[in-house]
Amino acid sequence: MSILDRFSLSGKIALVTGASSGLGAGFAVALAEAGADVVLAARRRDRLEAACREIEQLGRAALAVQTDVTDPAAVQAAVGRFGRLDVLVNNAGMGTAVPALRETPEQFREVIDVNLMGAYWMAQAAAQVMPPGSSIVNIASLLGLVKSFLPQAAYAASKAGLIGLTRDLNQQWSGRRGIRVNAVAPGYFRSEMTEPLPPDKLDQFIASTSTLGRMGEQHEIDTVVVFLASPASSYIAGVTLAVDGGMSGH
Repeated sequence: MSILDRFSLSGKIALVTGASSGLGAGFAVALAEAGADVVLAARRRDRLEAACREIEQLGRAALAVQTDVTDPAAVQAAVGRFGRLDVLVNNAGMGTAVPALRETPEQFREVIDVNLMGAYWMAQAAAQVMPPGSSIVNIASLLGLVKSFLPQAAYAASKAGLIGLTRDLNQQWSGRRGIRVNAVAPGYFRSEMTEPLPPDKLDQFIASTSTLGRMGEQHEIDTVVVFLASPASSYIAGVTLAVDGGMSGH
């Protein structure tokens, strides 16, 4: 097998949560470009259609599935429809920027429920139908590793928890079941989640903490997700790979 062949996902079935827009939609298309057929999951099924069409134009199969990752029974039912999955990208997520003294229990729980518990329910369901050699890629965040310039306790806690979950699930599954579990910790990329952030403060923060001094581009994280999903990363297990322009090493 050549080096480039090791990055191929030909014949594989991948599922991406939070695939209706932004980074998630990009991940779905990138996995299809690598050869996978892709299941796109999100709460709003209608918003998945554009990404599905793009995948089908690549000659790959695409299936849109309405899924609420916070509902374990719904997740089990959705994943169980396919009989087999080779790749899971846990991308569904949400964020808030609320000062800790003003954050309500409901606001905090909602973020944890989607970002951490939702990823757990998806991984739990996927592992039941994944053959040896499969891969789970959790989309964590730079803010699970370093401080933010905004008050984001719930989001930071959820992503730090996801990094810990990644290590533990890999410990349980990589040797015994042959399912590698890794995480990606993105820095700041243009997406629905970064749009509400104050542009001047964000630019100043990136300029002062990133060695590259800029935001990331979609293709710069797509390649990392494909790498961790593919046989090219077959000896990488239980790690969190920061894709942040040098921010976490500042």
